[in-house]
Amino acid sequence: MINLLLLLSFFSLPWLLITLSGASASNHETTKHYVVYMGATDPISVNENGGHAQVSESFYLQLLSSIINPSQESERISIVHNYNHAFRGFSALLTQSEASVLSDHSEVVSVFPDTMLQLHTTRSWDFLEGKAGRLSSWSSNKHLSDDVIIGIIDTGIWPESPSFKDEGVGPVPSRWKGACMEGFDFKKSNCNRKLIGARYYNVGLLSSGNQSHDAKAKGSARDTVGHGTHTASTAAGARVANASYYGLAKGTARGGSPSTRIASYKACSSEGCPSATILKAMDDAIKDGVDMISISIGIDSLFQSDYLNDPIAIGAFHAEQMGVMVICSAGNDGPDPYTVVNTAPWVFTVAASSIDRDFQTTILLGNGRTIKGSSINFSNQSRSKAYPLVFGKDVASKFTPEAEARNCYPGSLDSKKVAGKIVVCANDDPTVRRRIKKLVVEDAKAKGVILIDEVEKGVPFDSGFFSFVEVGNDEGSQILNYINSSKKPTATILPTVEVLRHRPAPVVASFSSRGPAQLTENILKPDIMAPGVAILAAMIPKSVQGAIPIGLKPSEFTLKSGTSMACPHVTGAAAFIKSARPRWTSSIIRSALMTTATEYNNMRKSLTNSSNDIANPHETGVGEINPIKALNPGLVFEITVENYLQFLCYYGYPEKNIRSMANTQFSCPKLSIEELISNINYPSISISPLKRHQAVKVIKRTVTNVGPFNSTYIAKVHSPEGLVVKVTPDKIAFTKGLKRVPFQVSFYGKEAPSGYNFGSITWFDGRRSVRVVFSVNVE
Repeated sequence: MINLLLLLSFFSLPWLLITLSGASASNHETTKHYVVYMGATDPISVNENGGHAQVSESFYLQLLSSIINPSQESERISIVHNYNHAFRGFSALLTQSEASVLSDHSEVVSVFPDTMLQLHTTRSWDFLEGKAGRLSSWSSNKHLSDDVIIGIIDTGIWPESPSFKDEGVGPVPSRWKGACMEGFDFKKSNCNRKLIGARYYNVGLLSSGNQSHDAKAKGSARDTVGHGTHTASTAAGARVANASYYGLAKGTARGGSPSTRIASYKACSSEGCPSATILKAMDDAIKDGVDMISISIGIDSLFQSDYLNDPIAIGAFHAEQMGVMVICSAGNDGPDPYTVVNTAPWVFTVAASSIDRDFQTTILLGNGRTIKGSSINFSNQSRSKAYPLVFGKDVASKFTPEAEARNCYPGSLDSKKVAGKIVVCANDDPTVRRRIKKLVVEDAKAKGVILIDEVEKGVPFDSGFFSFVEVGNDEGSQILNYINSSKKPTATILPTVEVLRHRPAPVVASFSSRGPAQLTENILKPDIMAPGVAILAAMIPKSVQGAIPIGLKPSEFTLKSGTSMACPHVTGAAAFIKSARPRWTSSIIRSALMTTATEYNNMRKSLTNSSNDIANPHETGVGEINPIKALNPGLVFEITVENYLQFLCYYGYPEKNIRSMANTQFSCPKLSIEELISNINYPSISISPLKRHQAVKVIKRTVTNVGPFNSTYIAKVHSPEGLVVKVTPDKIAFTKGLKRVPFQVSFYGKEAPSGYNFGSITWFDGRRSVRVVFSVNVE
């Protein structure tokens, strides 16, 4: 009866309907899959029996029938995805004109096409702690909770992996409301006390509105790509002794929080991740009861959407409303600036770095010289035999431009001249990926490839048992000089060996996307850095020709690189902190990780990037995560949902849309301008621009004491020459009754150099350091 009354009350309101005038689909218009976002749910209309969901779907169908002629296209009056827990909305097949009409509806916040988002694809945890076993010993602490639940939105999961065994894990938390969905190759028995949930979606549904039969008939939460299995085990995999990738990176594989529960949401395929499906997975994860969501996915940095048309930003905002933390990868479009994605201030954005482990491959030249390069290859070449060595341009096929042949373009090499030789390829054109170059040379029956690539040499490429090695420009010049000075140049590429305690580390990965953020520079992004280069974690045991050393079975583990691998490291660290500090909110956990991050490498020098230059906060965020130190940060910067609503006001969104997002009668501040974004109580500071001729720019912050109540902190400023930075007050004394204290930071740039000026403010009480990084763009 209650549901019926609610339904009738919805349909009795004439302003809910859209007139048919001008809205019927044109015969010439094609349909696409669109997301219709309608803001926060109404908690009054939600009941345990799903009453809100029933009302919503009926209302959405009525909405569709008002713009689609039922007599002509009744089959299109259907809902693909219904969002009904954390936020309201749906997805459906619409024409562009229908989407435009819907976007003007009073109940609609935004309408956007279902675009395809991309996946951002052992020793790392020990490296983060500086001393092996410290985090592991903390994770065994009896005071830690194993009730933390991580939702992994990715390509699914391989449940048989030893990383997901549940030995020693207690009963599933009673608050868990999720499901273990069966599929043609996935049973409910595949879930356990570790892998407590698994959902899948029809990810064959693309933005064109077409859905393959296989996607419907063979739906399953099982991972057939490997990305989701890898990220899940990195974040929260159980301890697995003697794990390795065919002998490389041997050791105990484990996640950052091995007792944490995993819930897998398969929203992606090898083609990518439909944005409408990502939203549905986020809505489900929040409803199921996860504590945090890990998303190693993002839109192309060239086509970034604003916050109210970005599915991850929308889902993450409502997750934050519900107390669920969202951690995302920054993207793999580095090293260019303005490439960072997932930059909403309520998202924890992660850049990627290397660890102190290298995978070296030795090249033996015929003149006796030895050159070290980087790769992961299981070559059967040995010192006893050498092969002819040629440069790509010297073995070009007929009528091929020299520039294409030297870069080993597809179709550029003469297989008769290449067969049986080792080919040197340049990388003047980064549009042709190294995987393609490797395949071009391999298909021409060569014995191996040496790639000269200064940028990516620090990120080892896995070539299976085909001989491959990557060198920098200096080493490449030596090899080319040898070819040019020898009548019969030869070479041998030896199998890869692992090198531990490599220095310097961490180094910002070349691929890791850089700030500043495109949408606003007044929030510093990325937030933080974590290991993302050659990370050993669980893998689906698939058999791919050429990828497995001869005579060996498919490995249960593999080495992958990407901000996709960095993101679950931060997720695992956040889960570890949540297990020890269960009352801490997502903003407190993020603040604790950011203000305690490490700013030095293992040589006690400043962090560097892949070009060996000093790295800046647009590359590293505040630095490398340090989970143990983050357990006792001393002071934290808390941010409320209201602060995020103020951010949306400052950014320039209409108050009507913001109220729909919040489902409150929130009012924007009278003065709402973009420069006030810098005053959001973020654990870092970013100002753009700071005019050289303007008066002092004052930024406000408030710290909350989560350490001993009788603490006194003194501020110390590290600022570049010419930029005057002052903290007021520069001394804060906390007593038992005083928990929160505001302070101001003034910036004066009259004598500062133009461009970005980076520095930090450190609050120190004699034991705890609270470091706040700043970025100031002086004009």
